[in-house]
Amino acid sequence: MKKTVFEGMATALITPITENGIDYDAFARLIDWQIEQGINALVVAGTTGEASTFSDDEHRDAIDFAVKYVNGRVPVIAGTGSNDTNYALDLTRCACESGADAVLVVTPYYNKATQKGLIKMFTTIADASTVPVILYDVPSRTGVSIKPETVAVLAEHPNIVGLKAASGNISEIAKTAHLCGDKIDIYSGNDDQTLPILSLGGKGCISVLSNLLPNEAVGMCEAYFAGDIHKAAQMQLDFLPLIDALFSEVNPIPVKAAMAKMGFCEDYLRLPLTPMEDATRAVLYEEMEKMGIN
Repeated sequence: MKKTVFEGMATALITPITENGIDYDAFARLIDWQIEQGINALVVAGTTGEASTFSDDEHRDAIDFAVKYVNGRVPVIAGTGSNDTNYALDLTRCACESGADAVLVVTPYYNKATQKGLIKMFTTIADASTVPVILYDVPSRTGVSIKPETVAVLAEHPNIVGLKAASGNISEIAKTAHLCGDKIDIYSGNDDQTLPILSLGGKGCISVLSNLLPNEAVGMCEAYFAGDIHKAAQMQLDFLPLIDALFSEVNPIPVKAAMAKMGFCEDYLRLPLTPMEDATRAVLYEEMEKMGIN
């Protein structure tokens, strides 16, 4: 059986950015707070971290900083995917050299690829990586989905250990779980589907919500793993209005606004992303207040 990178909640971390670049002091404070709140793992340079607008140096430096600053306190998973396989290989090698615990590799966007192409690409990256690889399926952003049968083929690779399932298609995720068994760990990539995926044997969630509520999000998984299904389900339902607000505009626009309100960063995004609209911001702040988030 393959080694599990983490169980429970991994925060898909925002990256504090100013007009001058990444704010590493703010990044350090955010990392410390997440760990103090009991988060199970951290994902850096992912979708929520705005890695798509990083320069090459920023991408490498953000991963290297996070790994060294965390210093083994929790697993660090580095986003190293690209639509250019050679660039993904380069980022993956850099993450391995930095000491990341795993890499998260998204399906190729824009050029998309066939299922055969996906198998070849992920296999090439997994062959080159010295750390475990987690596949990232998010067709709403990339235009291509990893089919359950494709995941089953990839799950045979000794270095491909996980799947971040953000398709939203529970039937496909269930089929993936059926085909793969214990050969791959499945993580929810959608906060509103954490409990359904746990019920299918999932190991946890790579979460946007836990930027704001790390302790509570971890508690939901802990309740489920402890057998208190009713408590975990009620927490999932209680979180739904805030989750909806966090996705009322494209991620990470709302979570950046929320974290700025909490004092962790500036409400600054790089184009083509722009700050949250007043109407959706008001709803987000209202839901944060209901959850006791100041």
